[in-house]
Amino acid sequence: MAYDEHLANRARDFLSSKRNVKEKKMMDGLTFMVNDKMCVGILNDDLMARIDPKYYDSVLEKTSCCEMDFTGRPMKGFVFIGPEGTKSKKDLEYWISLALDFIKKAKSSKKKK
Repeated sequence: MAYDEHLANRARDFLSSKRNVKEKKMMDGLTFMVNDKMCVGILNDDLMARIDPKYYDSVLEKTSCCEMDFTGRPMKGFVFIGPEGTKSKKDLEYWISLALDFIKKAKSSKKKK
């Protein structure tokens, strides 16, 4: 299993009331796209969240939050939150809401032709 199905279902439940949400298998995990922009995802048992870069440094101080680093360099604006940081419904909804707030102003990546 490349991602935690239980965590994915919890995220799916919260996002079910939102508009323009699509699921996409990506990076050996599951990504939730909102308005065709990457919002949150599940990789192993971690939640990945795309957040406003202006909050990046402050959220890294929160429980189980760390830089998202696939290439040897941290990806500014993307964080991983470990299981301790998403254990409660309130905590999970905090991270997803933070990502949803940023999606409103985030730019879409260029689509491949």
